[in-house]
This record gives sequence, C-alpha cells and structure tokens, in this order.
Amino acid sequence: MTLTQKIRSKLRREAVHLYRDIRHGLNMDTGFYTNARGSRILIYHGICLKDNTRFNPIFLTLKTFEQHLIYYKKYFNVVSLDDYYAQRFHPDKFNICLTFDDGFANNHKYVLPLLEKYNVPATFFITGIRQAGYDILWNDFLGIVSKYGPKEIAYKNEKFVLGAYNKYESHTSGVRLVDTLRASGFVEKADVMKLLYPLTPFKSNQHDRDYWLQLTENQIKELSASPYATIGAHGYYHNDLAKISLPGSIREMQESKTFLENLIQKPVTSLAFPYGSYTLEVVDAALQIGYTQLLAMDFLFAQDAANPAMRERLTVNPFISPNNQMYATINRRYEE
Repeated sequence: MTLTQKIRSKLRREAVHLYRDIRHGLNMDTGFYTNARGSRILIYHGICLKDNTRFNPIFLTLKTFEQHLIYYKKYFNVVSLDDYYAQRFHPDKFNICLTFDDGFANNHKYVLPLLEKYNVPATFFITGIRQAGYDILWNDFLGIVSKYGPKEIAYKNEKFVLGAYNKYESHTSGVRLVDTLRASGFVEKADVMKLLYPLTPFKSNQHDRDYWLQLTENQIKELSASPYATIGAHGYYHNDLAKISLPGSIREMQESKTFLENLIQKPVTSLAFPYGSYTLEVVDAALQIGYTQLLAMDFLFAQDAANPAMRERLTVNPFISPNNQMYATINRRYEE
C-alpha cells in the first residue's frame, strides 16, 4: 500500500467512525444493537486510569472499560466461558464473553469491582510468572526498557539500537530484539532482563505500576473466589508455544495448570495461547494435559473450526470509541 493509499484509508476509517458516533448521539443505533444475533469472545488485557497507550497498544482506561460494560448490560447478553462453550445463549440478543489475558494486577484492582458492580462474568488467563519469582512479564519489561532505557544496548556481542516504533533492532541485521527473544526460551529472556534491570529503574515510579505489575498469588485467589471470575492458564513464562520446542511447550502448559490449580484449589481447564500462537502438535498436547477449552485469536489451521475445544476471539481496540467497538464486536472486523 502506497503512502497516498494509507492516508486515504485512514481518512475513510475516521469518517466512518465519526459517522457512527454521530448516529449514536442521535439514538439511531438502537435497532442495529437489538437486532444483532450471534456471539463473540473478546480479549482484554490491562486497565489503567489514563494514558492507556503509554507502553503498548492493548490497554484501556478504566472509564472506557466501564462504558463497554454499560453497553453490554443495555444491549447484549454477557455469558461465562463455560456457558459460551455450552452455547447457553440468549436467543434474542447478541452474546458476549469477556476474557482478560496476561494476568495484570490491575485486573484485580479495577476490573473485579466493576464485574461485581454490573454482575458480569469474565475469565482471566494467568501465567505462572509469580511462582517463577518475577512480578513482570518479559515482553512488558522490554517495552518499558525501550521507553526509559538507553538508546543502545549490547546483548551476546551484538548491538541493538532503538528503531521504528521504539523497538530495539539489531545494528547489523535489523531484526528486533523482541522477535529474537520471542523465538527463544525463558533462560535467554531472563538473561536480558538481568542485564537491563540496572539500566531501567522504572520500579521507583509508582505511577507506572498499573502498566506492568503482575497479580500476586493472593490476588489470584481473591479473583477465583468471586462468582464473577474464572481462572484460566496463559502459559508459565508467557513464551510463544509455537516457537519454543514441543517439550518446552508441554512443560509450559502443564506447569501453569499445576501452579494455578494448587493455588486456587479448583480445576483449570481453559488455556489461552500467548500471542494467539500455536501448532497442531501444541493443540494435541494441550488436550492430553487436560485442557478442554483452547482460546486462539484467529484460527491458524483449516481443521481448527471443527475442533470442539477451539474458539476464536477478537481483541478490543483502544483507539476507537466504545460505540465503534460495539460495531466491530458484532461484525468481527475493524475498518480497513
């Protein structure tokens, strides 16, 4: 796509969004919502008070998330993940299932009170990173380092410099450090974190904690105790299960299941693949381990749709209004 085409596409998208917001302001959208039928599983991540795209493009503000819940209660039917799989749907409404990935502590701080306020269920997919001795996921750490750290770092005798989108890139190959680490196991990720911690004293900034801090074990148990929260697994170290070895993926899935079940004293039978990445072998292994609900983003293989354990999800977009998000949720697509 040329630059001119990109500009035209952006202007068209913004015009469509503005048109829909105007329609909503004039109460012209009621029929669209009430006539919608079907179902969708949504992916949320972190919730913060402001500046939601400060470190990554997956957070929502608390105000925006509550607006989503108000829409859901007014127009849609919100179901638990178990009800979604059992297709216990409202026949005359669009059915929504809410999921939260990555195990941020802000899910306990901000999300749980709103779920209880609006009587809305959600599933939280959590890693085993706390048991491993860390309070931050490796990818969040790298994102924060790129904001506060040096313009240039050295790792394994290779120089990485800040490039496009504030990402460290190899000075020689141009390959991004985040992509190099995503294809590795956690030992390499831990080495980079140990190397860069002294260069990035971000933990002294209390205002940033909402953007990276992971749930404590007590917070996970408190979430699990709520009738509105279900706990699922999201890998142990948040590794890409399709890029590490199959034995490594199996350990990730088994150890995260064992950690969570021992912690909350309940079965954990749902797994959301980190980054939405998996192989057919990983799917088979997950089923053998005892997961009966496997959550992707987009299906990656033709046979996925026929697998009763597999479901697709849609990631919410922090850059559009709640009204436009509801359109995308129903249509399962964002404007090009």
